[in-house]
Amino acid sequence: MADISKVLKNAERIHFIGIGGSGMCPLAEILHAKGYSLQGSDNNESSILERIRNMGIPVMMGQRAENINGADMIVYSAAIQRGNPELEAALNSDIPCFTRAELFGEVTRHFENCVGICGTHGKTTTTSMTVQTMLEAGLDPSAVIGGKLPLTNSYGRVGNSETIVCEACEYVDTFLHLYPNVAVILNIDEDHMEYFKTLDNLILSFHKFAALAKSAVIYNGDDANTLKAVEGIEGKALISFGFCDTNDFYAANIQEVDGAYTRFDIIYRGEKLGNIRLSVPGRHNILNALAAVACATYSGAEFKDCIKGLEEFKGAGRRFEHLGTHKGIDIIDDYAHHPAELKVTLEAAMKLGYKTVWAVFQPFTYSRTAMHFDEFVEVLKIPDRCVMTEIMGSRETNTYNIYTSQLAEKIPGSVWFNTQREVADYVLGHAQPGDLIITLGCGDIYKTAHMIIEELDK
Repeated sequence: MADISKVLKNAERIHFIGIGGSGMCPLAEILHAKGYSLQGSDNNESSILERIRNMGIPVMMGQRAENINGADMIVYSAAIQRGNPELEAALNSDIPCFTRAELFGEVTRHFENCVGICGTHGKTTTTSMTVQTMLEAGLDPSAVIGGKLPLTNSYGRVGNSETIVCEACEYVDTFLHLYPNVAVILNIDEDHMEYFKTLDNLILSFHKFAALAKSAVIYNGDDANTLKAVEGIEGKALISFGFCDTNDFYAANIQEVDGAYTRFDIIYRGEKLGNIRLSVPGRHNILNALAAVACATYSGAEFKDCIKGLEEFKGAGRRFEHLGTHKGIDIIDDYAHHPAELKVTLEAAMKLGYKTVWAVFQPFTYSRTAMHFDEFVEVLKIPDRCVMTEIMGSRETNTYNIYTSQLAEKIPGSVWFNTQREVADYVLGHAQPGDLIITLGCGDIYKTAHMIIEELDK
């Protein structure tokens, strides 16, 4: 196996297979800024590819064996599967090939202060919040984010400091490739169990990530699984956050504003730092904000700048993202795909005062749907109406013999359809002015939201 540090140091031209992916683009931007010559390929035109081309990076459409010509290092995204002609040509060539996770880790190694934010839920929102607060404080971080940050209209940015803030994903232990100075654990909940098998294995992976941190671990002191993960971590600062006043950072005097938005005091070790009003709903976002404040202040930000950055934060792409009001109906899109995420998102939506809340849900992966079946049933009873698509299998085959119809049988009043077009038509035929339609899932359910908007605007 080639040493990625040596290969990257000597690489004259790097080829990205799947350069238009949201995880690939920020890495390409960082390497481009460092003077590397890049090229890439993808199958679908997108705003990301337009951004990449505007940097002067050539992009080839369609994935063919000849695309790798001229490269002396190749990086491929997790979305590229064996059998892809370009990937097969790369792996059968003499050119060193690396996964996106391997390159990501190597990139973080070149920053003195890598802040890696992990957790089963809230990674993208907290990473985005942290970047926005650091920008407000003038820290000028680089960033790799799993969703689009409206402030920068991108999935990442290239800064001129030694700080990089990145979303650290636990899936298949991807985050263990990183070189964090600060490791942040938001929460640990059962997910990706087709890989981890047991909760203990999952907690152990988070423990390994925390142990990688050179200087500090910032963690949710109210979460039992997170507390297990940080047991035995020594030789670095341990900074906790949560609702309980035993934490280093905690929220006090919490007040609901307009139903679901919140105002609260931030306390640090018994001392009130200030009061903040969040522009994103739900108590879960209080925890995300506390983590962001802990990250930013540890990295040198002034608290007053944190307040300004957080109060101006309106959310990340596909995280309770308001797509607009059309014919009196509000459309929101959200990435929630795990029962715990659906619960807090739908509870927040139900407090906003709409006549009817329509949850339009696309289950993602057969394993997650089967393993969390009863939890999905319970949380999908929260909205007024639940409309579902068939399960998006993604990387899996349906060895679980699980179908959306089985969910629908257990959720009173719910309906399901095979196609997004049918879902959109059903919701369009029943939603009324004063309603909220919220599309939910980490697949391509956002397309349904845009179908609905397109029809309402006709």
